[in-house]
Amino acid sequence: MVSSKKVRTFAPAKQKRIGSVAQLNRASDYGSEGCGFESRRNHKEERKSEGFLFFNKVRKMKFRRLTIFLALFVSLSVCAQRKQIGEARTYLKSGKNFDKAEKLMTDLLKDSANRENKRIYEIWLQSVQKQYEQANEKFYMKKQQDTAQFFSLVRKLFTISFRLDSLDARPDKKGKVDPELRKDVARDMNGYRTNLFFGGSYLVRKGDFKKAYDYFETYIDCRRQPLFTGYDFAQESRMAEAAYWATYSGYRLEEPILTLRYRDLALADTARRNWTLQYVAEAWKALKDDSMYVATLWQGFNEYPMSPYFFPRLMDSYQNQPEKALEVADQALEADSTSRLFLFAKSVILLKLEKFAESLDYSDRVIQRYPDMSEAYFNAGTAYVNIALRMDPQRHKKQIRKMYQKAMPYMEKYRTMAPNGQQKWGPVLYRIYFNLNMGKQFDEIDKILKKQKS
Repeated sequence: MVSSKKVRTFAPAKQKRIGSVAQLNRASDYGSEGCGFESRRNHKEERKSEGFLFFNKVRKMKFRRLTIFLALFVSLSVCAQRKQIGEARTYLKSGKNFDKAEKLMTDLLKDSANRENKRIYEIWLQSVQKQYEQANEKFYMKKQQDTAQFFSLVRKLFTISFRLDSLDARPDKKGKVDPELRKDVARDMNGYRTNLFFGGSYLVRKGDFKKAYDYFETYIDCRRQPLFTGYDFAQESRMAEAAYWATYSGYRLEEPILTLRYRDLALADTARRNWTLQYVAEAWKALKDDSMYVATLWQGFNEYPMSPYFFPRLMDSYQNQPEKALEVADQALEADSTSRLFLFAKSVILLKLEKFAESLDYSDRVIQRYPDMSEAYFNAGTAYVNIALRMDPQRHKKQIRKMYQKAMPYMEKYRTMAPNGQQKWGPVLYRIYFNLNMGKQFDEIDKILKKQKS
């Protein structure tokens, strides 16, 4: 029996209509899944677009938060800065704890963002000024005060004031330069300048040449600092003296560049010019600049021919140029014809030039005036021996013997005056005794020379 209940049937799903030949072709190219691929690609692009928009929103939110954070940070920094400046001003008004006021400002300057704030430098300068005045008052009242610390405050004042002035002199938005603090700061610093000089002098006496140089350099440097525009320091008598002490400190530090830095100004100190030229010469020598070394020696010798420094070194520099050395000796003798040093130097040079008779003459001059000068006897004896050696032994036997006889007392005198100089007088006496047939004396010298060789 057939049931009368209706059977439910399902109609097939309707296919998407392809509206054009091009679409039909594309669908057929991709097969049965072509249209599905296109749909997925469009969906991905939509997701990417949504992701990009979301990323932008997040980035903008982060940027806004960062901006707010930076604004808060700057605001807090400014508040902290104002607080520290306020505390420092309170210390300054209280009349004590000036060192704490200074520390507050130096702590602020540890942050590079504050290093262009001239108000910080201004308060720093005031705090150090107060410390200086406090220390100066102790000296005046004859109370205990660290001298080195007092002078260190002076130099610190100039370091701060130079920096403050450089900030104060910056051009405004229109490019105009009108420093508001320069006049007052320059007036105050000019009052402290003398203590820069005295501080350097104090450190020289203490042997601290490094710090002493810094003090004198700061003193000299005031000439070119814009802070002191309108001040004429070039004519100060103490300026040349400060340059001398800077040069001296550089010399003691064995720093030739520092020694030479202020040499021209130092040479204006006529009372110490002789010494300055010596330090300058040593600096050129250390730098191995022979031409400048010799030029400085000549300058010093021309101005100070009697100085024990310039003449010997000038002679040494011409040891391979005896003719030039002779010129130096002659010029020296023009300054002092009786100087034992100049007379002896000329006898040595003439001996080197093989002008034995002239050398003998100058050796005798030295011996006559300065009989205690042993080397003059050696030069005279050597001159006589060399005269004998130049003679023809066949034609001038008597003259040769006579020269050796004359040489003998000079060389024997030199032996008694310089008993340890066997290497010098030994070979000469050996020759003299041999040519004079003095067997006993010859044997003695022969033994001495053989003992030296062994």
